[in-house]
Amino acid sequence: MRLPRLLLAIALIALPATAGAQSAPPDREAIEKIIREYLMKNPEVIIEAVQQLEKRQQDARAQAAQQVIAQRKAELISDPGTPVGGNPDGDVTIVEFFDYHCGFCKRAHPTMQSVLKADPKVRVAYKQMPILTPNSRVAAAGALAAAKQGKYKEMHDALMESRGELTKDRVLKIAADLKLDAGKLEKDMAAPDINQQIDRSLELARALGIDGTPAFVIGNKVIPGAVDAGVLRAAVADARKQ
Repeated sequence: MRLPRLLLAIALIALPATAGAQSAPPDREAIEKIIREYLMKNPEVIIEAVQQLEKRQQDARAQAAQQVIAQRKAELISDPGTPVGGNPDGDVTIVEFFDYHCGFCKRAHPTMQSVLKADPKVRVAYKQMPILTPNSRVAAAGALAAAKQGKYKEMHDALMESRGELTKDRVLKIAADLKLDAGKLEKDMAAPDINQQIDRSLELARALGIDGTPAFVIGNKVIPGAVDAGVLRAAVADARKQ
């Protein structure tokens, strides 16, 4: 029995005690006592109610996210400022939101690589979501600046595989190791278009209800967390049916 129905039933049980005096208000204390005694004897009802509430909230978030995905599909998968990986002409796009300081994102990185290797028809849109430290934005800017030199993927991989704080000096060092023009990269990192691109990705994540990294958008679904390759492959398969 769901909690609202339960409380109604308990209240009805309590009402006859006061029915003789129609002008008298319900005995609130008696009703509350009956409810408390029932819940103490049947605590699983509370768990059921909490689970039901959580499911309703999850369903509401999923529906809201689907609306945003439908309304902003072009921004999600074909924004010209968003770097692309995998097969640029793939039939399904995995939109990945991440932070280069996120340990779970680093854990998900080889998983993503395995999915791309196994399915040559998958495309990836890389959305910067620097939320963990001030240097998260520095690293995001460095990756987008590398894209201007045609080496986003190399920079992305290097940043994901790095350990420790990604300060500006460290980002420039990684760029130099990749044979990028570090001077140009440093200048581009401060460019308005790169900062605007990061802000757009952050705003899009908020609109989708994404509040942590990593998160993936595949088809009409938002998939939070460092899920395994099987979950991503299943979502790709579902997207192909849509």
